[in-house]
Amino acid sequence: MTLLDHQLIKRIMEHDLDDGLFRGRFGLEKENVRVDANGQLALTPHPKVFGNKLDNPYIQTDFSESQIEMITPPLNSTDEALHFLEALHNIVTEQLEDEYLWPSSNPPALPCDEEIPIARLGHPAEDIYREQLAEKYGRKKQLLSGIHFNFSFDERFLQQLYGKLESKPSFRGFKDELYFRVARNVMKYRWLLAYVVGASPVFDPSYVEKCVSASEQLADKSHFFPHMVSLRNSVCGYRNNKFFPVSLNSLEEYVHDLHTLVDSHELLSAKEFYSPVRIKSTAGGDLLQGLIEHGAAYLELRMIDLNPLQKAGICRQTLDFVHLFLIFMLLKIEEPFDAVEQEQAAMKVDRLMKAGIDSSIDPDGTGISFADEAMRLLNEMQEMVSILQPEDNRYMSLLEQEKCKVMNPELSDAAFIRAEVGKSSYVAYHLEMAKQYAVESKQRGYRFNGYEDLELSTQLLLKAAVKRGIAFEILDRDENFIALKKGNHIEYVKQSTKTSLDSYSSVLIMENKIVTKKVLKQHSIRVPEGEAYNDLQAALNDYEQYSEGPIVIKPKSTNFGLGITIFKNQFSREDYRQAFEMAFAYDSTVLLEPFMTGKEYRFLVMGDEVVGVLHRVPANVRGDGSHTIEQLVALKNQDPLRGKGYKTPLERIELGEAEVMFLKNQGKSIHDIPDEEMIVYLRENSNISTGGDSIDFTDEIPDSYKRIAVRSAQAAGAVICGVDMMIDNIHEEASAQNYSIIEINFNPAIHIHCYPYQGKNRRADDKILDLLFRDAK
Repeated sequence: MTLLDHQLIKRIMEHDLDDGLFRGRFGLEKENVRVDANGQLALTPHPKVFGNKLDNPYIQTDFSESQIEMITPPLNSTDEALHFLEALHNIVTEQLEDEYLWPSSNPPALPCDEEIPIARLGHPAEDIYREQLAEKYGRKKQLLSGIHFNFSFDERFLQQLYGKLESKPSFRGFKDELYFRVARNVMKYRWLLAYVVGASPVFDPSYVEKCVSASEQLADKSHFFPHMVSLRNSVCGYRNNKFFPVSLNSLEEYVHDLHTLVDSHELLSAKEFYSPVRIKSTAGGDLLQGLIEHGAAYLELRMIDLNPLQKAGICRQTLDFVHLFLIFMLLKIEEPFDAVEQEQAAMKVDRLMKAGIDSSIDPDGTGISFADEAMRLLNEMQEMVSILQPEDNRYMSLLEQEKCKVMNPELSDAAFIRAEVGKSSYVAYHLEMAKQYAVESKQRGYRFNGYEDLELSTQLLLKAAVKRGIAFEILDRDENFIALKKGNHIEYVKQSTKTSLDSYSSVLIMENKIVTKKVLKQHSIRVPEGEAYNDLQAALNDYEQYSEGPIVIKPKSTNFGLGITIFKNQFSREDYRQAFEMAFAYDSTVLLEPFMTGKEYRFLVMGDEVVGVLHRVPANVRGDGSHTIEQLVALKNQDPLRGKGYKTPLERIELGEAEVMFLKNQGKSIHDIPDEEMIVYLRENSNISTGGDSIDFTDEIPDSYKRIAVRSAQAAGAVICGVDMMIDNIHEEASAQNYSIIEINFNPAIHIHCYPYQGKNRRADDKILDLLFRDAK
């Protein structure tokens, strides 16, 4: 007998709604307990760096100060939701000092109940509520952690389906009925989900005593139940102290039953109803009032374990299975689900956790097994996919994998985890995984998962915003244009440093190198003299005057070192022509300036201070006596920190026209083999954007030069800018003769100060937010 509602499927196919059926909005909430370096519960407060515990929309505290909750916004795919969750995991991990995120749903080694710190949120009602929960359930159970899967069907699909089915109720009523239909079916068949997502089979002896005493012991003295895949979804998990048959027949009955439980003091509030499935509205605040006023908007599934085999606690395959399961629950034939069926469904989960997938699904021990019923459900899901998405092999393959785990329980994640724990110990295994994931997070911590297409500086600003609870929206991905919001305060930012803090006239001053020099000169700041050319022939006519060098030829309005050529020594007329032709390709006006002596340093000015100072070493390779320059460049470019398009801390080194010309002026070519340890420079200009190396000198540069950099920014009216300064000797204080400002950059890349080739992170991303939101409440 089929479980599928083929009439509903037929209507969906007839009206070409099958693709819309698979679209939706996905959100994830993940809890992790913090532990110390020994795998003990961390008793430290929630890190202050994440701001207000209630106001941060992404990173909050759960029951305990030791329990962090990470929340993604609703996104358009399971991929996007997973990427954002991974980004949150990385952001949190980077901020932890000598602590780790415990990767299991089951708690680590715990102290006695009284020592587990309850979260203090600074909100009396919330603090009292947590105290009451601690008294009612004990603190240890509440440290069980997991993932909540929030899902809504695509709104346009729902509107089209509503129109095609000619439903009698209003659209809101139609949506309510649809979500309650799915919720009823999920509750009835949730035992299958509990098995698929189960990944918490072993627990520490410091957990709840009655569960420890009833279980069996591994060699390391950790505990388990022989067939259990999920402690959290078992009778030893965190659930209401007794069964509450809350009606899922309609929104009105659901709200009525929860109100009754609260009014009778069975529940402290509606959010204490720990159902594996919750129906939610989009309104914040009171759960029931939101449903009454706005209706059902999405489902929250609460039974998913943290999987220690995945850094973020879950993988895409699991998310896709849950999504597919929800679609299946919509398309399944309706069955009664009264209080009796509710209790039977709950008992099925308990029997599965106690007796295993091969046990009987019926309470009397007769009839088919859970495995047989699971295979029937998975086969029905495959039939659904074959009708609706016949060309999507990914879903069919996913279902085959789950069928294999049903028929071979030893292949489940829970079985693998229990076997691995048996090789060491519960704490040692999970702590090793936590430390391994921490290394992975920090190695690639500069990236914001799911937003790697943005410039790295923008990624860093977004991560800093998330860290302190500033909401963001991508307005234009190609332009790296974002909106940042905290309370009622909104800031619009382009490429991380183009903000409301700088006026348009300031940007125009910095963009025009001729005007920049004149403005700085008026403020008694030293700049190089030079000539400006609007015509190639006029420049060529002056060749004899400058042919001995040293000179710099550069476009009037360019960034990132584009179109710049530096001649330190004598050069040919042809090289001179070629340099001007390259510069004129970027601007109609080209500057010729004397090359200033000393080393070049980039001062990042923000407000009235220098946030960071970098010496940027021109693109170079180190010889080994066996590889050509071309080969050495290829080897150096293998560094994972190097990439293209300002999406990594360092840029790949190119061997283009400018580099070949620079080598030629040294009497070298890309085919030469440099001696061992010989440094070969490929460019004169030291821009990171052309493959240079960034070395932090913030602490070495005297304050006298920093004051000049701030004065230069203020002369141009700039709040955020990069000041490029040539300095003869940084061990001498600044004088009128030993420095020169060669450029002010209106769009300084902050990532080079956050992730220098050598040196420490100067947190330029945080400083931008300090300036933008200094007055925000």
